[in-house]
Amino acid sequence: MKQTLITTGKTVLSMAIQAVQNHPKRLSSALAVLLLAGGGGAYAVASLTPDPSDLPVRDIVEAVEPLPLQAQTEALGAYQFNLFRSDTTRSSDTADTLLKRMGVDDSAAAAFLRSNPLTNRNLLGRTGRSVTVEASDTHALRKLVLRWSPDDDGTFKRLVVEKTAQGFSSRLETAALTASTRLSGGIIQSSLFATTDDAGIPDAVAMQIAEVFSGDIDFHRDLRKGDRFSVVYETLEGDGEPLRAGRVLSTEFVNNNKTFQAMWFQEPLATSPTTGHDAARPTSALSKGGYYTLEGKSLRRAYLTSPLAFSRVTSGFKMRFHPILKTWRAHLGVDFAGPTGTPVRSVGDGVVEFAGVQNGYGNVVFVKHRSNHTTVYAHLSRIFVKRGQSVDQGQNIGAVGSTGWATGPHLHFEFRVNGTQRDPMVIARQSETVPVSAAARPQFDLAAASVRKQLAAASSLQVVAAL
Repeated sequence: MKQTLITTGKTVLSMAIQAVQNHPKRLSSALAVLLLAGGGGAYAVASLTPDPSDLPVRDIVEAVEPLPLQAQTEALGAYQFNLFRSDTTRSSDTADTLLKRMGVDDSAAAAFLRSNPLTNRNLLGRTGRSVTVEASDTHALRKLVLRWSPDDDGTFKRLVVEKTAQGFSSRLETAALTASTRLSGGIIQSSLFATTDDAGIPDAVAMQIAEVFSGDIDFHRDLRKGDRFSVVYETLEGDGEPLRAGRVLSTEFVNNNKTFQAMWFQEPLATSPTTGHDAARPTSALSKGGYYTLEGKSLRRAYLTSPLAFSRVTSGFKMRFHPILKTWRAHLGVDFAGPTGTPVRSVGDGVVEFAGVQNGYGNVVFVKHRSNHTTVYAHLSRIFVKRGQSVDQGQNIGAVGSTGWATGPHLHFEFRVNGTQRDPMVIARQSETVPVSAAARPQFDLAAASVRKQLAAASSLQVVAAL
């Protein structure tokens, strides 16, 4: 019996295989029908769930009590907000024009600004001072704050005008400036000042850059399109508002593919009191300070290359046709262009030898320096020093004018050695420099390493801005 079943099974299997081989398409169709039937069965099972339309539905109704509209309206009407705006004062400002520009419409406030001595003296008609107003949502003045830094003493002035229950009041305060550091730079397209203006760098910083590198770069003749610079400088702030630029801390200038670098450094000076209970405790002080290359060479020469902070030479040390005498003669000085009133500074430390009027020089100042050197500053409109007064390098001694034999406002500058006129530009470039002392060298090297990182960061920002 068992053998019969095995034989029968083999026979059925053989017949099935032969059927697949002889009729593959028919068998495939049959199998597809079977699968579809199975799917249909599955679908039929899935469709046996309850129909949502057959589910019971209940309506729930609840009464909602709205908040009183009157209370909401009164609360909204009582809400007040303040408006703030900041700007810079202008020389043409009056009480009305200033408030209007600041978005304030308040006749009582305008009348107070016109009549108050503090606002008349410090606000109206002043240029470049930071002003901030706080106004109500009806544009009435609540508070006005004016900030400026008149002196280089680390402080700023704050004028506050406030609305009180009794009317407006004003007060003048003095507070300490805070310094923050900024990194910037630019690529020269035409001039240094045009580039710094485009980069938002203050003119005072541009003048310091030109002064730092004046011994190496002639900013009138040596600049090339594509020259670039980076600078790290201080911004002096009052209450978080930038009031003026501070000192250039470090700078780099690439001129005609040659790189110049400089940093500000003050050597520590150790002193010890000789009396009192602190006699054994040394105190530290700092030297006057100056600019150095990152290798430690001082950039402060005995003489500046120009008695004007930033100007151009209109007549050099050479033969020329005299504009008044109408003859060819040697011009034994250098003429610098500048409008009347431009500050004139001493190119070196010295003592005023003469200050007054002298022949064709007009208003003139003679400064006596060491080694029988004398500098002459002529055609001044004003003189700020007296005979016998000691002056420092860079100190203002007068203002550009057109007194004496001058056809227009300019400064005539001479450099004399033992009474003989010499080319001031040559003397300035040849004047000696002093390196960092050996005692201060370790501290200088640490500072220089930090400066290199700062200048690299400033240069990176400059590259990103150029993209």
